[in-house]
Parts: sequence; C-alpha cells; structure tokens
Amino acid sequence: MGSDGADAFADKVENDKKVGVRFAPARGLVPLRVWAQEWLERRVVGEATRRNCEGFIRNRLVPRLGRKMPAGLARRDFEEFAKGLHASGVGLAVSTVNDRMVMVAAILEAAVADKRIPDNPARGVRVSRAAPCAVDEDEIPALGEVDLIAADIAPQYRLAAYLQSGTGRRPSEVLAFSAECLRSGFVRIRWQVSAKAHRSDCRTVFVPLKHRTEGEYRDVPAAPFVEQEIDAHLARWEPVPVTFPGRRGKRRRLEVFFAPRWRGKGEMPTASTYGYHFRKACVSAGLVDADGKAKYTPGSLRHFFASIALANGVPIREVSRWLGHKSIKTTVDIYGHLVPEAWDRCRDIMQNAMRPAIGGVERSVSAA
Repeated sequence: MGSDGADAFADKVENDKKVGVRFAPARGLVPLRVWAQEWLERRVVGEATRRNCEGFIRNRLVPRLGRKMPAGLARRDFEEFAKGLHASGVGLAVSTVNDRMVMVAAILEAAVADKRIPDNPARGVRVSRAAPCAVDEDEIPALGEVDLIAADIAPQYRLAAYLQSGTGRRPSEVLAFSAECLRSGFVRIRWQVSAKAHRSDCRTVFVPLKHRTEGEYRDVPAAPFVEQEIDAHLARWEPVPVTFPGRRGKRRRLEVFFAPRWRGKGEMPTASTYGYHFRKACVSAGLVDADGKAKYTPGSLRHFFASIALANGVPIREVSRWLGHKSIKTTVDIYGHLVPEAWDRCRDIMQNAMRPAIGGVERSVSAA
C-alpha cells in the first residue's frame, strides 16, 4: 500500500472510531487474491458456477488487483478495473462486466461483514451501456445477397438465415427454434440458446429472451416464404428432443430444429457456431470487404428485416416489438433514419413553411 493509500486508510480508521464503527484494521491487510479464494471456498454453489468464478478471479481479478490489500483499495481502483474489463468495447460485454462486478462487490461485502474493512469500495460499480448507434445502410445486405448467403451456408443453417431475414430474430433465438414456435401465419419466440450450450456440462441450454423473464414471449408475423423454408427444413431433418431445467427446476422439453446430428455430438450449437458458418458463407458467396473478410454478420440479416419493414410503412412501434427491443427508443436510435415517410414529411413541412405555395405558385421570401 502506497503512502497515500496508507494515510487515507489511517484517516478512515480515525473517522470510524469517532462514529463508533468497529473493525479490525489488521484483518484487512491480507492480499485480495487470498481473501477472494477464501470467499469462494465458503460459497455453496454449483460446480459450473464455481468454475466460472475461479476462472474470473484467476484470469481477471488477480492479475489486476490480486496483490493489493482490501484495506488499501478505493472505489477508483474498481472503477478502473471495470473499465479495463470492458476495454472500450473490445473486451467483455457491458452486461458481462456488470455481472462480474456484482461478484467482486460480494467479495468485498464479505470482507466488511468479517470486519476486515469498514466499507465496500466496489459496491455499485458498473460500466454504462453505450447508446445504440444508427445502423449504416452499407451493413444491410440487399435481397439478392440474402439469397446468396442462404444458398452458400451449410445446409442445416439455411433456415436460420431466412428466419433472421424474415422474422428479425437474434442468432441465439434462431438456434432455439422448435416445434412450439410454429403457429399459423406467425412464429412464437420464447427461448434463446445459452452461450454455453456447446458444453457437455451446460444445464441451462435454453434461457429466457433478452430483457425478458421465463414465460414471456413475443409473436412475429411469418411470410409464406418463411413457412415454406420451415417445411423444406422439416422434410430433410426431423426435430430433435432436448430436455432442460426451467424455472424452479421444472423439466422442460423442446423439439429443436438446429441440434447437431453428426459425429455423435449432443451439445447445442451457439451463436458462435452459427457465426462461423455465416462468415464462411459470405466468403464463399464473394460478399467480402477490401481485406477479403466477410462483409456481413448474422446481425445484418436482422437489420435487413427491420429496414424492409420500415421502408414499406410498417409502424416503428410494431417493428420494435417484433425485434424484442427493451424500448422503442432503442429501435428509433438504430433504425429511425430508415423511415422514409419521416423524411418526406419533414421536406414538405419545411417547404411549406419557407416557400409556401399560393394558388399553386411558389411564393419567394423576398416577395413576401
């Protein structure tokens, strides 16, 4: 602990004495890596959760803060740690960082309860989610390009490409497509595949939708071509039954369309698996950038769905609901500039205000 940290800690001790807070300063002089390990050993958690915690502590927390003492750590240390985890968008996702910071706060909260430190400097430390950026029209494939991707992707994922472009599903939602999704004229979206579904020890293969709890769902209109692609897929591959634990341990069963069927694999494919095949299809179809890399991502097909719907007058509130956005503001931030009637309406309003027509003849400002 540096001199500044020691002085600050000493001041804190004196202040706490004055207000009657009792703790043992010497107990806070154990390295965080040691205390984090003691904390984890006392937790009663499942084996998978324990491994996740151990991996984070070993690979993330210890290299950055492990040698410091809990008594010498300040909130600033944890704010910088969280920022480093996110790494301006190239590190862990915001939701993952904030989830891990909850665990870090729990480690420090246990130190407070054990009277090793007077307060918890990690409590409430989070990174803010950046506002959604407007989608670039160049990131949206044309109709012919969508068909090229579907034609060149591995046959078992052809339907996935059309479910995305035809119903706006996220990749993880597409991979959870099952017999229960089928409805007349629409599809019901209730589950998404867990990012850990490819692991043989994954128990929560399917999880609730983003921003939703178990039991919630959304319905999206399905055009006839989507239903035709579903029928073609079923003619080639039968659904595979997968059983998994749902809320409060209740066993659930889905007849899924995209379960692996080769080489004895029993794990579900994830968005990463699908992304690999998608990029490979783009390269095969010649849809590449100047560096020869895939020009589009699976998210591009979701953009395609939204842009086609909005360009043809579908209300943005409906598109927002079908996409499963948390709020319509997200949809407006990403796609609002693609609503053509808004542009036309603005042009008409400004023209009438600045150059109003009289008897069908435009009046100039100088003549007014």
